[in-house]
Amino acid sequence: MPSLLGVFYFFYFSIVGVYIIFMPKVLALSGYSASEIGFIFAAGPLVRFILPFLFTRGLKLNINSFNIALLTMFLSSLAFYFSLLNFYLLLFASIGLGAGMSLVLPYMEVISLSLIGKERYGKIRLFGSIGFILVALVLVKFLTSPTIALLFLLTLTFITSIIAFFIAQFSQKKEALQEKIDNDITLLNDWKLWVGLTLMQVSFGAFYNFFTIYETDHGISLDMTIYLWSFGVLAEIFMLFFQGRLLKGNLLLLLQITTFVSAIRWFLLFLFPENLGFLFLSQSLHALSFALFHSAAISYLFYLYKHKSLAQQFFSGITYGFGGFSGALLAGYIYEFYPKYLFLSSSAIALLAFIFLYLWNQNSKIRLVF
Repeated sequence: MPSLLGVFYFFYFSIVGVYIIFMPKVLALSGYSASEIGFIFAAGPLVRFILPFLFTRGLKLNINSFNIALLTMFLSSLAFYFSLLNFYLLLFASIGLGAGMSLVLPYMEVISLSLIGKERYGKIRLFGSIGFILVALVLVKFLTSPTIALLFLLTLTFITSIIAFFIAQFSQKKEALQEKIDNDITLLNDWKLWVGLTLMQVSFGAFYNFFTIYETDHGISLDMTIYLWSFGVLAEIFMLFFQGRLLKGNLLLLLQITTFVSAIRWFLLFLFPENLGFLFLSQSLHALSFALFHSAAISYLFYLYKHKSLAQQFFSGITYGFGGFSGALLAGYIYEFYPKYLFLSSSAIALLAFIFLYLWNQNSKIRLVF
């Protein structure tokens, strides 16, 4: 099963690579404005934000709903292929893809943490980073038209859906146990934690949706921009492989450190958008601001709450969902009207995330997880 999970992560994050790295550029080449691109990329995360609350009102993430999510993910990628020049059809395709992927990944994260534990999680999850970097390096050589990127998206989504379907068949007993656990997630009581986690993802809105456009607009070639993406993922892979010992320590402290480092990272992009040395330095910090932050966050929530699947759903929905929605929308308007300050705003938001996580540390009631 661990090997099959590694294959799933490989193809799932290959989809993310196509979607994040190439789709903004594809839409820009197809005539969409920065605000329209931001709106399209904000739609999927907004759905991811809404979905977890439906699970607190009776909706169950069981094998049937999981399979529906896989089908939705595939059909939405198919819709992308046929709706490139229609804003509203593309918007609905983005919503469907976001909904499907937002259910699939948390389900798999719980399986991974249950089967292999937080210490070994990184060594399985790093296959996702390898998939992300390989699709970037391959697609940049073949991207002669927008339809090629869409064909990659469709093919990878189909393969991911098939693999996830088979993995899910082995997890039905564990899933049934999770459904019987009462919801112990108190967002209002733990609001500082959730605001901090969400603001971290808001700060990533500029990076995920506009980094390629931002750098090419500053004279960096598309090939070099892909190398920058790839270097960041290599740093991420390095961290995922060696992070096991770090995750045995204070997880909340790791979250605080990684959010503060992210503020520094975005500030470097603001100051030096054309300096390759500082750009590579900024990308090296992806090891902390993404890899270590993500692993520490899902591990912290896994041990903080009893309802583990719902905790991962909320993490995906609230942070990557609402945070991604807000970040994409905000980044789109900032880049259209105040492009110079795109990553300065990201730096300020990441700093706010650090402050809220620090305040949560001061007021939490024996919530440190070791």
